Amino acid sequence: MATKIRLQRGGTTNRPYYRFVVATEQAARDGKFIEKIGTFDPLVAKDSPKRMTIKKDRIEYWLSVGAQPSEKVALLITKAGIANDNPTILKILKKRDKTIALKKVQLEAKKKAEAEASAKAAAEEAEAAKAEADKQAAEAAATAEAALATAETPAA
Repeated sequence: MATKIRLQRGGTTNRPYYRFVVATEQAARDGKFIEKIGTFDPLVAKDSPKRMTIKKDRIEYWLSVGAQPSEKVALLITKAGIANDNPTILKILKKRDKTIALKKVQLEAKKKAEAEASAKAAAEEAEAAKAEADKQAAEAAATAEAALATAETPAA
């Protein structure tokens, strides 16, 4: 039976409150769990001790018997200074860092492509405006020549 350390959501709408729980992989997010090992309140100030309470010995026990923490739990317990050298947590955080770096590269590439597309569109607009101005200048020159030619013809 594979176990996970994950967050169980509680609280009301727009007022979340989480519990650190150990549960089987098949259990629902807010369903059955094996043991409650802490709490996390994201609405409390970051420097407050009430923001996160964790049973350090129980987390270390569950990690030692093979429980897999979720990405968010791994991040939170690392910030709390628990099990920083655990290879499972290090692997999860390394994968998270790679994903974040990949998304940043993709976002930069998308922004660059959009900038190039807008620059190309601006160049095309400028070229079209220049062609339109040349066309209008040619028409104006033609009408001026026609007016000059009619003025030069002697009246019969």
